[in-house]
Amino acid sequence: MRLVIEGVSKLYRGKIWGLKDFNLELGPGVLGLVGPNGAGKSTLMRILATVTKLTEGKVIWNGTDIARSPDALRRVLGYLPQDFGVYPNLNAVEFLEYLAAIKGMDGKSAGRRIDELLEVFGLLEVRKRPLGGFSGGMKQRVGIAQALLNDPELLIVDEPTSGLDPEERVRFRSLLSELSGERIVILSTHIVSDVAAAATEIAVLKQGRLLWHSAPEELLRTVEGKVWEWVIPSADLTAARGQYLISNAVRRSDGVHVRVVAGTPPGANARATSPTLEDAYLHHIAAGRDGGRQ
Repeated sequence: MRLVIEGVSKLYRGKIWGLKDFNLELGPGVLGLVGPNGAGKSTLMRILATVTKLTEGKVIWNGTDIARSPDALRRVLGYLPQDFGVYPNLNAVEFLEYLAAIKGMDGKSAGRRIDELLEVFGLLEVRKRPLGGFSGGMKQRVGIAQALLNDPELLIVDEPTSGLDPEERVRFRSLLSELSGERIVILSTHIVSDVAAAATEIAVLKQGRLLWHSAPEELLRTVEGKVWEWVIPSADLTAARGQYLISNAVRRSDGVHVRVVAGTPPGANARATSPTLEDAYLHHIAAGRDGGRQ
């Protein structure tokens, strides 16, 4: 099972590049795709899901160019787009039955799978309620369920925890980890904690380019010895933000406890602390390095 992205670029109207010379090779596991708004994450997701055509390059799924034979991938694809919508007058069962039919699933298999997914996502009790009456988090759970209907080999989820409460987010992270063994999962998100909990690989994007691709441990090593906890007066916080890369700031009785990512201590009372993936992510986004590792 292999997904190869070779030199993929996407040019939009106005000569704006959504992606530029993007290269990545993936096997089974969870890829956390992170980057600021406008980095190209959703563009890449839509290209991989055969929704958007690329301008340059190619995407190869198990040796097949998906631009020439998109059905080779579509048969084994599960996709949750960021702007996922539902039919408000259908209930959860009707909606999932409809999408199962589109995916070519037979009725009996679809029924069993739908019952299983509704239970996993805590929707059994509301299965007959019209989707128009669902909360945002409930609709998102239905969206994740539809992406898993055909037990996909490639699962693409774009901002999947948007609208989920903390308990639902933890449940979804656990589910992704369980799913990763025999399939490729691509999780696009701006919530670095989601990636930290579930990803076996991380790719950092900025302005349509790949800055970094590695295991989480390797990404963490790039900021080892560069993260500091520093206590400063509240009055100094604005100046500190202008001078240093600050990943977090918490106000306490003795001042503001800030996490600073820097090559040297920002102050005499700064002490080294263990880095997090968010520290590493912000460091690479700020540095804007090109030429991600493969």
